[in-house]
Amino acid sequence: MKGHPTITVKSTGSEMPAIGLGTFGSDHIEPEKIGEAVRFAIRNGYRHIDCASVYGNEHIIGQVLHDLISNNEIKREELWITGKLWNDAHESEAAKRSFRKSLKDLQIDYLDLYLIHWPFPNYHPPKCSVDSRSPNAKPFDHQRFMNTWRTLESFVDDGLARHIGTSNMTIPKLTGVLEDVRIPVSVNEMELHPHFQQPELVKFCKEHDIAVVGYSPLGSPHRPERDRTPEDTVDMEDPVIVEIAKAHNVHPASICLKWANANGHVPIPLSTNERNILSNLEAVSTDPLTQDEKSRIDSIDRNCRLIKGHVFLWENATDWHDLWDENGVITT
Repeated sequence: MKGHPTITVKSTGSEMPAIGLGTFGSDHIEPEKIGEAVRFAIRNGYRHIDCASVYGNEHIIGQVLHDLISNNEIKREELWITGKLWNDAHESEAAKRSFRKSLKDLQIDYLDLYLIHWPFPNYHPPKCSVDSRSPNAKPFDHQRFMNTWRTLESFVDDGLARHIGTSNMTIPKLTGVLEDVRIPVSVNEMELHPHFQQPELVKFCKEHDIAVVGYSPLGSPHRPERDRTPEDTVDMEDPVIVEIAKAHNVHPASICLKWANANGHVPIPLSTNERNILSNLEAVSTDPLTQDEKSRIDSIDRNCRLIKGHVFLWENATDWHDLWDENGVITT
């Protein structure tokens, strides 16, 4: 296997590892199991771990990081650790407390990347049903979001975050944010897989030197039940994906990751299976797609959003489409 593939984050010139291990397991995987996956992944070549406070496992991951670093198995500066600010902590003091807790739980002195997890300050309890609604839920508000962003900028000023970014954003929301930032948006994390390619948003990010991190890169086969609807499609069963996988003699999951790599995305698949963790890294390190194969996969986009976000809806919102500004303007 080749070294550790990276992409350049243009806002700083830093190198971000071109694949990460996702750690979202709060709905179905115990924290200890995620911790062991992180330990195995780092020992076997991963350098990018995508964390979030809401996942409920940063304290376990932190102990793993402490063990590996203190035992000289890895140096802190060789790792890229991402954290995320949850929706119930958008106010400045709450954001500072949440950020400090993540650093303490992860047992590190700085984060390589810190994201605003969702652009809405709308809380919902873990494992809630799809029709769960917070009575205090609000639509996106640019000034409120920028107040949160100013707090993230202070983390960069203090040397506690190397990069800051957004997640689950849209072009209309990002357009306004980019006009008002002091420290640039380095990364936007977004749902990306062959059946949901978001080409306009990806193009927008690249035009504004925003690196693209893609979650659910395999089509999120283990997503929460609340995010499943009858019209959802299955990327890894697509005939084009299956055919190309046979040509490469790999699982269709590897082809989804090779496609992400070919398009300059950084995929962050979650797995606790050691064989799959290894094959996911190998997928972006060896045997890339041909241009024809990439083009064929580019052509199978079905605009099938899997993580719809129903639980973030506010009073008077029509449905989950209102979260995503599909008409090109911010829905309020």
